[in-house]
Amino acid sequence: MRRDTLFYRLFSQSPTLLFDLLDAAPPDAADYRFDSVAVKEPTFEIDGVFLPPDEGEYPKTVYFCEVQFQKDEELYERVFSEAFLYFYRQRQRFDDWQAVIIYPSRSLEQSNLHPYRALLDSDQVHRIYLQELGNLQQLPVGVGLLVLTTLSETQAAQQARLLFERTQAEISEPQRKAIIELIIMILSYRFTQLTRQEVEAMLDIRFEDTRLYQQLREESREEGREE
Repeated sequence: MRRDTLFYRLFSQSPTLLFDLLDAAPPDAADYRFDSVAVKEPTFEIDGVFLPPDEGEYPKTVYFCEVQFQKDEELYERVFSEAFLYFYRQRQRFDDWQAVIIYPSRSLEQSNLHPYRALLDSDQVHRIYLQELGNLQQLPVGVGLLVLTTLSETQAAQQARLLFERTQAEISEPQRKAIIELIIMILSYRFTQLTRQEVEAMLDIRFEDTRLYQQLREESREEGREE
């Protein structure tokens, strides 16, 4: 499962998912945009950077995000080096920084935390363990999407159906269709042998609920207006 690509698409489509994981979000969270940046000399690739709006009344805080689904014993060395170098070079743009590291479970965190104890215990660094967030169905729908990526195939199919039902009942348009697309995308990454149509059948989605139907309907309307 290509989780780097998956989380990139999740955060690109809905940047506010990051702030659903945190106890406190910036006042202008809805206006943040997600990006992936490279810091050269030396070359670092930062998984995700959440940028505040250029204009606004609030302090500009940049959020660095790292999604880690495998053991890396030098993860914090890299994350903090990237964050400090980027913040140093963009200092005129931002007032503060925060770092969010997302793990599926605590067992994948690097072993030696001692050199970074001050940062890890500060209010600037947030370590999220998706499997410790609780029952998926009791979490906000956005957080449930992230937890869905950690489940086994059997669990993922069942929980995705329940999450789809919650989305239909709790979320209004246009967010509803966007979340349904994300659920389909997660299952498509998890069940690579299935077609999109088979994934939709797994969720018991009617054709009328799909993006394809909406596109075809809009095309029909355009053709009607042209005639």
